[in-house]
Parts: sequence; C-alpha cells; structure tokens
Amino acid sequence: MAIYIVLAIVTCALAMLVEHRETAPATDNVSYPYVGLTRQQLKNRTLRGVIFCALFGVSACRIAIGHDYWEYTSIFSLIEQNRHVSTEFGFNWLVRICHFIFGADNYIVIFAIVAFFTIFFFIKAISNQADHFGCSFFLFMAFGYYLSSFNSIRYYLVLAVALYSVKYLLKKDYVRFVLCILLAAPFHMAVLFVLLAYPLALLKWNKWSISIVGVFTASLLLFPNVYRRLIFIFYPFYENSIYDTGETSTVNIVRCIGILVFALIYYKSALKDNRRNMFYFNLNVEALIVYACCSFIPVVSRIGFFLNIFHIFLIPAVLRSIPKKGQRIFFMVIVILAGIGYYALFLHSCKDDGTRIVPYLNWILN
Repeated sequence: MAIYIVLAIVTCALAMLVEHRETAPATDNVSYPYVGLTRQQLKNRTLRGVIFCALFGVSACRIAIGHDYWEYTSIFSLIEQNRHVSTEFGFNWLVRICHFIFGADNYIVIFAIVAFFTIFFFIKAISNQADHFGCSFFLFMAFGYYLSSFNSIRYYLVLAVALYSVKYLLKKDYVRFVLCILLAAPFHMAVLFVLLAYPLALLKWNKWSISIVGVFTASLLLFPNVYRRLIFIFYPFYENSIYDTGETSTVNIVRCIGILVFALIYYKSALKDNRRNMFYFNLNVEALIVYACCSFIPVVSRIGFFLNIFHIFLIPAVLRSIPKKGQRIFFMVIVILAGIGYYALFLHSCKDDGTRIVPYLNWILN
C-alpha cells in the first residue's frame, strides 16, 4: 500500500507545478532546442511526461494485481487456441498481435500495452479539458480511477478514450467524437452508451426537458423489467450472471448529490453562461439518476463511471468560479481533505473487497 501512497503524493505534487495556461508572456523566448515551444510549455510537457512514466511504470510492472488478472491470462490462452471468448474482437486481435510479436506466454506485455494507452488517454484528457491540471489530476487519483484501472482493463481503456473524446464533442466536431467511440467499442461495447448520454448532456434545461427527464426517471423506477429486457438484447451474457446482483453504490449517490448542491450554490458564476461546465453538471445529474434509479443494470458502476468521472473537471471549475476569496479557499480545503479521505478509504477497502489491488506485487522484485 505504501507504493500507492508515495505514488499519489509524488505525482500530485508534480501535477500542481503544471501551469494551467500554456500561453507564455511576450518576453518568454522559445526554448532551445525545442523549436516552437516556450519554457512553460516545455516545463508542462516534461512534468506530464514524468507523471505518465510514474503511473505507467507502476501499472506495467504489476503482476497478479487485480481480481481478474489471472482470468485475463486464461482469456489470452483461449484466444491463442482460437477458442470462444466473451471479449470483443478488437481486444482479441490486440492479443493475437502481441502473441505473434512477443510470444504466447508473454502476457505481461499485453497488460503493459493496455496500461500505456489507458494512462495516455487519461493524461491527455486532463491536459486538454482541465481548468487546472493539478486539481483535476488530484481528484483523478483521489477518486481511485487510476488504481481501479488495474481491474477491468478493457473497460478502463475505453473509459479513458471516452473522456478524451469529449474535447471533440465540446468543439462540435461530432464526426471525430463518434469516430473515437466507434474505435473504442471493439475493446468494450459498454462505451457505446456515451453516444447517447454525452450529447444529451449538451441540451439546455427548460420546462420541456425537465418534464421529459422527470418522466424518464419515473419510468426507470416503475418499469425496470422493460429496461432489463432491452439491455439483455445487447448484453445477454450478463443476465443472471454473478454481475446481475441489483446492487448500487451509496457512496457514489452521496458524492453526486454533494457535487450537485455545491455546483448549484454557485450556479450564476460557474454554470449559467458556461456551456462546458453545464455539460459536466448535466453528466452529474445523469450519474445521479443512474446510481439512484438503475440498480437493475448489472455492474451499474460501469455505466456510472462514464458519467461521474467528469467530477474531476466540474469540481475545479466551480472552485475557480467562486467570487469571494475566503469562500474559495474554504472549499478548496474541504475538497483537498475530502479527496485525501476518499483515497484513504478506497485503499483501506481494497484489503477486503476482492479487488486484489493490495498488496502491490511486481515482476521485478516478487
């Protein structure tokens, strides 16, 4: 567990040194020998590169970490034997290519490659969309998204791509947004959900949209079996499986409600005339609806994470919009303490919740 704590402290400290604006003053000269880069841009890229290497190193060197680690090695073996597996064709072809290049027994390389692209897209997304890289990165680590990527590696890969793709959606570059999602879908089909959820979050609130959301939310509570039948048309293997438990996440419901209230307190300064922040706010509303009303969805968090991961952008955006300095400092302290507490509880829960993230083992020393 110590390595996770040290990793979080070091990477978050480095992230805080990243300047959220890369536009250098007129007096800043281009840095030699990196033609076209200012000193600040070079510093930012170097810091982000070090952070990436630290996260990738810990992830790529792990062995037997994650409850599905050995399950995936079995899948790799079945793919090599051309036997049927439940994983999507894109992931299967990645495994076949790795087997061809590195050998069928070198499963460590496959985990490393998936980790590389997962972390790459997470860092790129935070770099592109965060108001403050350090604050968003801190929340990314504190909420456990990085450590959770040690499990369900296909899912977290497409989650990272979905997070990255939003930059195109916000720029109204819908073709590239859809293309990103379609390229990710062959690795985990759950990502197709965002083709509906993300564009809906761009809609403006009015009496009609509020009414429609209210009716839809009520239908989730009144007719869960109808939605279950629709879900199992596309994902039949989840029905009555070990994942079809009807459980939800109280922690995520509380988190969504807290952030909802916090954002509404500063609605005028943070949300009213800000299309991007309203998009993040609407995704939080969608996440709350999913967690509170959709316990009939197997592994509901796999849908919820596509929505509530944008908390890492919404919270810093609201913090920066607070007009009074005293209030801004107060809420910053609250967020930092809450993040540290959340991370501590997450690590503590990993001892007993079956995720097998603790203790950390690696193929170098173990």
